[in-house]
Amino acid sequence: MAYESILYDVEDQILTITLNRPDRLNAFTEQMRVEVIDAMDRADADDNVRAIIFTGAGRGYCAGADLSRGGGTFNYEERGYKPGEVVRDGGGVMTLRIYRSTKPVIGAINGPSVGIGSTMQLPMDIRIASEKARFGFVFAQRGVVPEACSSYFLPRLVGISQALDWGFSGRVFEADEALAGGLVKEVVPHDDLIPRAREIARTYIDKSSAVSVALIRQMFWGCLSADHPMEAHQIDSRNMVYMGANADAQEGVSSFLEKRAPKFSMKVSQDMPPWYPWVKEPDFADGVDADPSRLDDGLKKG
Repeated sequence: MAYESILYDVEDQILTITLNRPDRLNAFTEQMRVEVIDAMDRADADDNVRAIIFTGAGRGYCAGADLSRGGGTFNYEERGYKPGEVVRDGGGVMTLRIYRSTKPVIGAINGPSVGIGSTMQLPMDIRIASEKARFGFVFAQRGVVPEACSSYFLPRLVGISQALDWGFSGRVFEADEALAGGLVKEVVPHDDLIPRAREIARTYIDKSSAVSVALIRQMFWGCLSADHPMEAHQIDSRNMVYMGANADAQEGVSSFLEKRAPKFSMKVSQDMPPWYPWVKEPDFADGVDADPSRLDDGLKKG
């Protein structure tokens, strides 16, 4: 796919995905959604990509949904859907794809990020912010509700009280508040943002097995919704036995004993355990009164 709304750049095993509509503060569109999902598919299939950084072009990260439709921006009936029909939120389709990533995902938030600009960050593994960044879960001020699976992710990241405070008010807040509230890992000088993101990414690459990292990501995120720690014990045990019998475990121990850098050989594209993915994504139509033929296209009518 030729990208129009994002930039895709791989350097030293780090993929940088840049939201690229700087004249509109990278306002989110259906085209951007499609391209981000394609980029994530492409990254997961490429063993040369070991970590992913998201950032924005120009002075903003993402100004939220493109509001060029005016007051009808969020009116799905104007897009051809029937009154009362259940429609998949396109932002949620995208965040679910980021959630399924087998590569670590770092948000490098370079400027204002509101609405989908903030909610799309939530399934990323860590977020760091420029001192110029601002955040806002502004949905209540627009007469709508948070989307992009944020009712799942945000309370888990920052706690229910903080999530509700930001959600109820819809206010835009500074990077320091995002740090204090647990939304971002650190705030850095603006010019240091991408170098710092790349520095963090390197710590996930240089001495780590790619397959170990992929499994850890799936284990930690997947067990957030486990009903009992026994579920974690079950999958931890299976994956530990699997990895312990394979080449990367032998190399990891040997390199440690020999006091040298490891040279891991296993590849995410071909060496994940046969039971991966063990968490099965539910069908969107389960439990809702909807026409299944209309559910899988996100916002293609947008």
